[in-house]
Amino acid sequence: MIDPILNVMTVPAPEVSEPEAEGFALAHWGLSGSAKLLTGERDRNFRLRATDGRNYVLKFANQAEEQGVTDMQVAALAHVQTRDPALQVPRMVPLLDGAIEARHGAIRVRMLTYLAGVPLRAARGGTAQRRACGVVLARLGIALEGFAHPASATPLVWDLAHILRLRDVVDVVPDAGARALIGEMFDRFEAEIAPILPGLRHQILYNDMNGGNVLVDPSDPDRVAGIIDFGDLTRTALAIDVAVGGTSQITDVATIPIAIGDFVAGFHATRPLLTAELTVLPLLMACRLSMGTALHAWHRRTHPNNPHYTSTDPTELQRRLAMIRTVSGAETIAAINAVAGA
Repeated sequence: MIDPILNVMTVPAPEVSEPEAEGFALAHWGLSGSAKLLTGERDRNFRLRATDGRNYVLKFANQAEEQGVTDMQVAALAHVQTRDPALQVPRMVPLLDGAIEARHGAIRVRMLTYLAGVPLRAARGGTAQRRACGVVLARLGIALEGFAHPASATPLVWDLAHILRLRDVVDVVPDAGARALIGEMFDRFEAEIAPILPGLRHQILYNDMNGGNVLVDPSDPDRVAGIIDFGDLTRTALAIDVAVGGTSQITDVATIPIAIGDFVAGFHATRPLLTAELTVLPLLMACRLSMGTALHAWHRRTHPNNPHYTSTDPTELQRRLAMIRTVSGAETIAAINAVAGA
């Protein structure tokens, strides 16, 4: 039986066409332009190219998502803008009447500024870039310190703290070896992380630094140009936020220890991590990769026509399994210890 935490992911994104999006933007924001459908896990998202040359993102929220969750995202972006105005995150675009949200039938609709840049996964990497990503994530967490919202307690499927609620999802992974390794990581989470997790630092955190949500400057790939998509915002452990960001730096198995060390060094220099947080990072990253692999397979079965999740061939699956083993291995542990001076 699939856990109710997956409910929001079982409802398809709203069926809204590009012409409908264009008409809605004109009617409610007074913006004329062309809309292009973007991929998305839960929402229907469009890039709106206005006739005046500006660009926006128009989001039609998934109907299964609670009102409070979207309200929290709006409030968090405003909080970050106040605490660290130099951080490049989307800004809300008010409607003609000054409101932040419109209704398309039962669907809630918001518009945000569009941030230009090259997705991290498509850019040339390197030490400076990885350290910069660590610095930006640390700054974002600092900017969110003190932010509170009632919806932050809503369980989120992508919060690694809830990984043990996804055991049944592992069964859909189409490879016995992969199921065994992922199951082992779930067991290790239960035995090694779950008992100490409540004692680690917690706050509302971004929780979604991945290769598609980090944008870099095309003329200077070492500079982070923006962080987008606050849909996985939740109250969770700071170490989990760092672990999610760490996995975004993995490009190949051979360089995992170096990449993770660079990223953690950038974060740690900006917002020092406690010894307990540093110690748990390797296993948290392995669990994040394991959870992502399982949810990817589940999505492919549940929503086969959603282009947000492409099929994973056997070679790619084996590569992901090698990442899981390496990121929790001795070399990565040593690289993180070196950051802490251990």
